[in-house]
Parts: sequence; C-alpha cells; structure tokens
Amino acid sequence: MRAFGATALLLSFLAAAPVAAQQPQAPAAVPVGVVAVAEEDVTQATSFIGRVEAVDRVSLIARVTGFLEQQAFRDGQDVGKDDLLFVIEREPFIASVNAAKADLASSEALKLNADLQLQRAEELVRTNNIPVATRDQRRAEAAAAAARVLEAQAALEQAEINLDYTLIRAPVAGRIGRAAVSVGNVVTPQSGTLALLVSQDPMYVTFPVSQRILLDIKRKREAGGAAVDVNVRLAFADGSLYDQVGELDFLDVTVAQGTDTVMVRAKIPNPNRLLTDGMFVSVRVEGGEPEKKVVIPQSAVLLDQQGAYVFVVEDGKAAMRRVRTGQSQGARITIEDGLRPGDMLVVDGIQRIRPGAPVQATPPSPRAG
Repeated sequence: MRAFGATALLLSFLAAAPVAAQQPQAPAAVPVGVVAVAEEDVTQATSFIGRVEAVDRVSLIARVTGFLEQQAFRDGQDVGKDDLLFVIEREPFIASVNAAKADLASSEALKLNADLQLQRAEELVRTNNIPVATRDQRRAEAAAAAARVLEAQAALEQAEINLDYTLIRAPVAGRIGRAAVSVGNVVTPQSGTLALLVSQDPMYVTFPVSQRILLDIKRKREAGGAAVDVNVRLAFADGSLYDQVGELDFLDVTVAQGTDTVMVRAKIPNPNRLLTDGMFVSVRVEGGEPEKKVVIPQSAVLLDQQGAYVFVVEDGKAAMRRVRTGQSQGARITIEDGLRPGDMLVVDGIQRIRPGAPVQATPPSPRAG
C-alpha cells in the first residue's frame, strides 16, 4: 500500500514537470538612469575652425654690421616695450660718431672763415678796392662752406643713428622666442631674424566664413532693422572652453576664390596667456536673442545608418526616438525635433537596453549627468 502511494506521488511529479518548463519567466527590468527633458534658453551660434594670431608680431633684425656682443634676455621670457634685447659691438660706431663730430667742427670753422672773407669783400667792393667778381667768388665760397656744414651735420646724425642701432630694443611688449644667433657671431642686415617677438594680450583669432552664412547674417540684420551683438567664444583641442569672450573687429575686403569664403577676425583677451600665436581653436560665434530649445547630454545621442536616435522610457519600457540634432554646447547638444519637454530620457545604462525591453528608471549617476 505504501509502495503504491510512493509510485503515485512520483508519477504526479513527472506529469507536472513539463508544464512548469513551458512557462518562461518574464525578463527582469534593467535599471537605467533617466532625466526629464527640459527646454533652455539657447543663443544662436555657428562654429568654425580658427587660428590664433598675435596682434603684434615682430621679427628682430640687425640694422648694422658687427659682432653680437650680448643677449640681454632668456629665451621665451616676457619683455616690456623698449627693454634691451641684443647689443652689437659699439666701439667702432662710437669712433665713427667722434670722427663725424670732428668733421663738423672743421666744417663750421671753414664756414666762419668764409663768412668773414665775404664780409670784408662786401666792404671793399663798396670802396671800389676789389672787383665785383672777387666779391662774388667770396659769396660762392661762403655758400659752399655752409653746405659743407650741413653735410657734416648729416654725417654726424647718421653715425649717431648707427650707434643707436647697436642696441636692439623691444618695439612692443610681449614674449620673445629663441635667439637664432649666438653671441660672438657677426650679424648683418642680411643675417635674417635674430629672434621673434609676439604680443600676448589681447590676441586675434581669424577664421573663414562662407558667403552663404554672411548673406544669411546680412538678411537677418536687414529684417531686424538693427545690428545684433555678436560674441566670440573659443574651445581648445581637448574640448575645454575658454573663459574669455571676444568680439569681431575686422571683415576682409576680398573673397578667397578657391573656397568662396571671407576671412573674419576677432579680438579676444588673453590675461592668463592660454592663447598662443599660431594655435588652432574651435570658434563659436553667438548672436541674436536666446530661444527656447531642448538641450540634452551628447552622451545620450546614438548614431546608426539612419541617423541619430535616443532612448526614452515609456510605460516602463525602453523606446527608440529618432531625433534631429542642432548646435552643440560643450558636452550638451540641442534637439530640433524628436523630443518634447517632460520625456524621460535615458542617459545611463544605454548599452544594456534594446527597444521594448522593460526598464527601471532611476536617477543618473554623477558621471552620466
């Protein structure tokens, strides 16, 4: 009797086992970080690639020939206007100045004698003691002596100028580069650049703008009836934003025929010397009144062959939304179409979900935010 009961129990278990296997468990909800989509005030902006240029860029060149006697700066240091940079051997030029002074003194003495001879000739010609021709000759000699004095004065000025050229000073304040010639070498005006000096604050940023964009800006100005304030902001190669704001100060007068672009220049402060002459930066030109736009983290936007899309949470499940992106703002990007304020956007755990999968919405991690 007991054996019959055990057999019946075993048969009932085996009959129930297939039924249990036919009932799959529902997939567990995947936890994802979400944020509520919201609108923000966004200023219209256009991005370009630009190059930083120094406002003043001076190539220091020797203007006289001589031995380079002294370098009065360290390579790469900041210098002030009129600071001494190079000294060329001065003794030969001092000697030339002294010789020119002596020549001037001799010429002035000859002029004094010629003036006295002319004065006597004028008195004698009135008493008919010398012919008029002799008086005229004395006049010519006095005029020649005066011209000789002027020539000697010019030679002295030139000698003093050459002596001043032996002291090469900074024409502008800025940062000086590496010296191209070592002390002890002979330098001439044909030796080329001794060192490059560039100003530091403010700096220029130049970037090409297409004719299409310029025409669009002009039409908007005409439609608005007033000029729009334009700000220029920069981003570095690592994506970090520059904390100073610049302004446009020059628009080129010609169009580059090869690219159909116009070179635009902006001036921007550089108090911390973060901008260096020649570096490339991303230029963001902002203007116009702010508009309400949907702004989300760029990390939430995915791409496939059909374009950009995001994931949102709808009825506890992940749903794919195709979006049309707009301008980027650092780590964030505007959405022109595809999202509405209040949508629950997935920003954390995107790699673990697929369309239609159940999800559990949680606040995002600080990294994702």
